[in-house]
Amino acid sequence: MHKIKAYFSGENSVKGATVILIITLTLSNILGLIRDHFLAQKIPTNLLDTYYAAFRIPDLIFNLLILGAISAAFIPVFTNYIAKKDIKKAWHVTNSFMNLAAIGLIVFILILALLMPYLIPLLVPDFDPEKQALTIQLARLLLISPLFFGISYLFGAVLNSFKRFLVYSIAPLVYNLSIILATIFFADKIGVYAPVLGVIIGAFLHMSVQIPSAIALGWRPKWVFDWAHEGVKKITKLMIPRTIGLGAMQVMLLVYTGIASSIGAGAVAIFNLADNIQSMPTVVFGTSFATAVFPSLSQAASLGKDEDFSNYIWKSIRAILFILIPAGVGIILLRAQIVRLILGSGHFGWQQTIDTAQTLGYFALALFAQGLIPLLARGFYARHNTKTPTIISIISMVVSVILGFILTPKMGVAGLALAFSLSGFFNAALLYIYLQKTFPLLKNGGKGIGLFLLKILAATGLMVLIIQLSKYVVEPLVNMQKFWGVLTQTGVAIALGMGAYLLLAHLLGCKEFTEVFWIIKKRFSPNGNNINKK
Repeated sequence: MHKIKAYFSGENSVKGATVILIITLTLSNILGLIRDHFLAQKIPTNLLDTYYAAFRIPDLIFNLLILGAISAAFIPVFTNYIAKKDIKKAWHVTNSFMNLAAIGLIVFILILALLMPYLIPLLVPDFDPEKQALTIQLARLLLISPLFFGISYLFGAVLNSFKRFLVYSIAPLVYNLSIILATIFFADKIGVYAPVLGVIIGAFLHMSVQIPSAIALGWRPKWVFDWAHEGVKKITKLMIPRTIGLGAMQVMLLVYTGIASSIGAGAVAIFNLADNIQSMPTVVFGTSFATAVFPSLSQAASLGKDEDFSNYIWKSIRAILFILIPAGVGIILLRAQIVRLILGSGHFGWQQTIDTAQTLGYFALALFAQGLIPLLARGFYARHNTKTPTIISIISMVVSVILGFILTPKMGVAGLALAFSLSGFFNAALLYIYLQKTFPLLKNGGKGIGLFLLKILAATGLMVLIIQLSKYVVEPLVNMQKFWGVLTQTGVAIALGMGAYLLLAHLLGCKEFTEVFWIIKKRFSPNGNNINKK
């Protein structure tokens, strides 16, 4: 019980936080894939179009008013107060910002609910009137979720600032589980409304599970609106550029949804389902490293510890590349098997499986670049610079939209995935170049990166050979028309390919291999140290 209490209430180091986030985000994304499995099984693909299209406007609110403020603005300001031991001001700013944000969210939600009949036809002009009407109803219901998420993510930012990551990481598990259960038990009765019900309940639970931990850290609700406080003004100043940058990303997704709606029935759903699959390794490894290291980056920047700042960035970059380069290649090689295992049942037919596999393959091309973007952006945020990543995000969005219009007529929905990947490369490259320009010391930490990449590519090459051989050896031995046959082929290929990659990486002296096994040893050894302390 002492160990359980320590995990929930103890402060986590970067390594400890990364382990917690990787484990919980892996579980959350597995639940996300299970969620998509039941959505594809129980709801026709053309109706899934309306579900994913309806998400776009609530997602716009979430990204503009919530995610931008918290990821780029609230955590650096709150962490700065904690570093200076000014806890009273930290809680005052938290309550003021929370109350102001809640009122702002409610106003936006009501306005958008009224405007929805005019917005949806602009978003999906090629949906027939019946599908547009259903999308409007779903979107209005989904507008409830950003209010719960807004408060929830603010509590999550407080927990992150105190380097408490476990409860924060459990919240997405509860959210996805809610959608899964609602789909399983109610989809046969109320159709596409079932997952929407799950989203609303899940968002409420996402918020609720984090409140006790925030209270334990000292937060108490207060009805204050100190909008003139220097901390609140600082958050507002920092969030505006980030909000614009996230707005650019949302504009891109809105345009993509409109393009996909013109391709044909099921295209919107196929794009989103493929995106959900490829985002699993990106979120589990890219976002987990970025989230875990962000408080330490902010603290190092606040205290002027430039060498520590550089070391945190480079260790995270190497770890992300070590994992996501082979992961992206593996997804490309096994894309058809992955889609068949996750989505290939119920209403999801063979043609949808082929289209989704092709789309997934193009998404996977830029897996490592998408994983680096959150980390590099947080490097700017930690130094209270939200302007540069915002400009880069806008430029990348423009590139992505142009490529989307060029590639889609020739490639269909897969063209959108390729456009997304190419803009991801562009975004990550610009972020790195300008972070190095604004922080020249960063270059010193990158010594040996060329040799490191050669080792990774060599190990990945061996992995490709082993996976391809495994596929052809196992295929005649199993029934590939059955779930267990596909699972056996995929499982053997992944196990042998991953084993070959790790073995050669170890023989080539990749330190990241040692780091992974050090963490596992300390995490699971009976005599190992508490990971919160290491």
